[in-house]
Amino acid sequence: MRNLFFVFLLTCVVSCNKKPKEENYLLVEGISSELATYRKKQVSDVVYNLSFNIPLEREKAIASQLHLSLQVNDLEYPLYLDFNEDKSHLKSVSVNGKSIEVLHEREHLIIPKKYLAKGNNEVIVSFDAGEVSLNRNDDYLYTLLVPDRASTLFPCFDQPDLKANYNLEITAPSTWKVLCGGPLVSEETVNDYTKHVYGLTDKMSTYLFSFVAGVFNETSQKPENMEMTLLYRENDSAKIEASIDAIFEHHQKAVNFLEEYTQYPFPFQKMDYATIPGFQYGGMEHVGAIQYKESSLFLDGTTTQERLLNRARLIAHETAHMWFGDLVTMKWFDDVWLKEVFANFMADKTVNGSFPNINHDLKFLTSHYPSAYSEDRTQGATPIRQNLGNLKNAGTLYGNIIYHKAPIMMRQLEVIMGEEPFRRGMRNYIKTYANDNATWNDLVELLDNETPIDLKQWSEVWVTKSGRPVILDDIIYDSAGRIERFEISQHAEDGTDNIWTQAFNIGLVYKDSVHLESVNLNAKQISLSTLEGMPKPEAIVYNYNGLGYGVFPVDIKNHHIYDIKDDVARGFAYINLYENMLSGKISAIDAFNQLLNGFKVENEDLIINLVSGEIKSIFWKYFTEEERHAMLPPLEEFLQERLKEHLDPSIKKTVFNLYKSVAYSGSGKDFLYEVWNKTITLDNVYLNENDYTGIASALAIYKHEKADEILKIAHEQITNADRKKNFEFILPALSNDVKVRDAFMKSLAKPENREKESWVLDALDCIHHPLRQASGQKHLRLCLDLLEEIQLTGDIFFPKAWLVASIGEYTSPEAYQVLQQFLADNPNFSPVLKNKLLQATDPLYRVNNLWKQ
Repeated sequence: MRNLFFVFLLTCVVSCNKKPKEENYLLVEGISSELATYRKKQVSDVVYNLSFNIPLEREKAIASQLHLSLQVNDLEYPLYLDFNEDKSHLKSVSVNGKSIEVLHEREHLIIPKKYLAKGNNEVIVSFDAGEVSLNRNDDYLYTLLVPDRASTLFPCFDQPDLKANYNLEITAPSTWKVLCGGPLVSEETVNDYTKHVYGLTDKMSTYLFSFVAGVFNETSQKPENMEMTLLYRENDSAKIEASIDAIFEHHQKAVNFLEEYTQYPFPFQKMDYATIPGFQYGGMEHVGAIQYKESSLFLDGTTTQERLLNRARLIAHETAHMWFGDLVTMKWFDDVWLKEVFANFMADKTVNGSFPNINHDLKFLTSHYPSAYSEDRTQGATPIRQNLGNLKNAGTLYGNIIYHKAPIMMRQLEVIMGEEPFRRGMRNYIKTYANDNATWNDLVELLDNETPIDLKQWSEVWVTKSGRPVILDDIIYDSAGRIERFEISQHAEDGTDNIWTQAFNIGLVYKDSVHLESVNLNAKQISLSTLEGMPKPEAIVYNYNGLGYGVFPVDIKNHHIYDIKDDVARGFAYINLYENMLSGKISAIDAFNQLLNGFKVENEDLIINLVSGEIKSIFWKYFTEEERHAMLPPLEEFLQERLKEHLDPSIKKTVFNLYKSVAYSGSGKDFLYEVWNKTITLDNVYLNENDYTGIASALAIYKHEKADEILKIAHEQITNADRKKNFEFILPALSNDVKVRDAFMKSLAKPENREKESWVLDALDCIHHPLRQASGQKHLRLCLDLLEEIQLTGDIFFPKAWLVASIGEYTSPEAYQVLQQFLADNPNFSPVLKNKLLQATDPLYRVNNLWKQ
């Protein structure tokens, strides 16, 4: 009996100490991983029946209704629908036929347990649509809901692993076109409005739901078995004629390639698309209704070959998402990189056949390496895969690491596995997780079945660690001038003990030949014994095949980069030169001269573009003001001479654009003015309306004496209404009146003045141009103080882009002090935003902490 008493007492103590979780512990702002995990267990078979009534007047609310059908499998907690809007937007709620009180707390619409039953449930919500992600304009609107913005539009389960079907009705002005992810069932016009009824969509995550409505042109084509429809607002006949067929053709070729590669047919009912003026991204992979930035798709006959290729890659990227992201979706946004890496990786593969004259290995190099390095070299570098506790922070995960380092990593993985085993693993991945969700570990498990390599160990550094390796060599020659020892070592640039396993080639350059040596760098240090006894080369070119990742040795004293015959090797050598300059191993002047010497003789379009960007960067950011003034006259003279040469039009356009970006001297302004007013015509340089507007803007920043007149005429000459509004927006930022620029800059403190993000970034470039930084730097603290608000109100790329276009333009001691004071005043500043800040201000740190000490 006594023993029973003690057992009873012990049970009471344990029970009393085990506190039950509060009913509302899941109720936090945003969507926590805990809430998402529970809801995945709680609900299933979700169908959103949505109707939106769009008035012609932009200022009027969009009256909407949600009829939600779902299975409830667990009633431990209430049903939490995400709705990140003010409670006043919610008009009424009924559950299973019974009207209930509207309960809205911490960005969630709460359905108490007592109104629910296990099994099928029906929830009807009348509401005004949220405005944050509606992107409303005077005569069109479009939704953009990635990563967690669906809940700013309508009540939903805004997490990627609760895929659902949608039935959509949209009533809009009868002159408007409408596009969404479902097939059109019927249309009915009453008075001046048309009701568009769409059939059941394919299953998709909330961030992939979308619709576009407004005054658009419409055209359809059926390249093969599937009819596709395009909505667009472009009115330039030359661009329309040169682009429409190409847009449909690139989509069809991408579908064909991906069906063959994955061995899985196109996974959805339809594939339509709309181009949007000033769209926030290049494109967005909405199921059945892809959205693109209009200027990226509509190109004319003056377009360079690289821009044509970039358009094809963009289309292939968004098409690849139909399989990688839309069909197979990440479970949680910490694996958002997974859909992006495959979209980029497959896009690079897809476009090869369409551009047989392009060196695609070189294109991969120039597209990904500089962008990946731009973040991975900084104090704000992040891993490819980052932990995410709450979906409200998912937007901060996006950046160059997932879009550019991840494809480099994936290509290394394909190299070490072999192309065919890698493809088998990818096909199995698509087949296994079709219409479902998967993680990186799920993929690794499938790929592991195709290779003896321990991929989990391999990916530990590549995927879960940040930074890059610095590669060093140790070479000893004997008395006869032959290689006695050749060792290669690596260390992490950030001081950690990380080791990157990777494969690449080195080229030993001799007078009449190049010896290529394969390197498998799988340890901290390796010895290349196969090179022992070889004659001393004239030069050693590292990463000859462009597969390696990191900072490699470079020697410009004994060998000119432009003498390297192989395009990929030469392209990476220029990238590596720039990275060595940033590391302080080569001076800015020496790097600049090496680049300029290459620019004089280079005829490869992709390398010309690469070198042009590096020249511009060094000129404006890494030269002192005295060095810049000294280098300007010979640089302008050289570029004018190149413009007189007989060159390919795309190369010549690159030369002119570089000239336009630096020619602020008196003679430079005169030359640009003559080009702008067409007093002189440059042979084989084809300029369109956008180019002339760009010249006018440059002349205003360079303080041309006729700047006001030039801007006035430039405004009058713009023929597209959307582009004209864009130019009108940035005109105050182009003004030579400091007070006008100051007033404009202060106006950006209001969120409504930042809605057109691409316009804002154009304006910031004008305010903070290097020639205007004496007046612009007083606004830097405002730019920094607004950052947290911008992350809440802006789209995913805007916070970083805002920083790059403002404080990221500066390398002055004054700007450095502003940055340090801001960080001192905000010791608890958001870590993810601090990373963005450190990435954007890397030049500021390098100049002030390294070269000016």
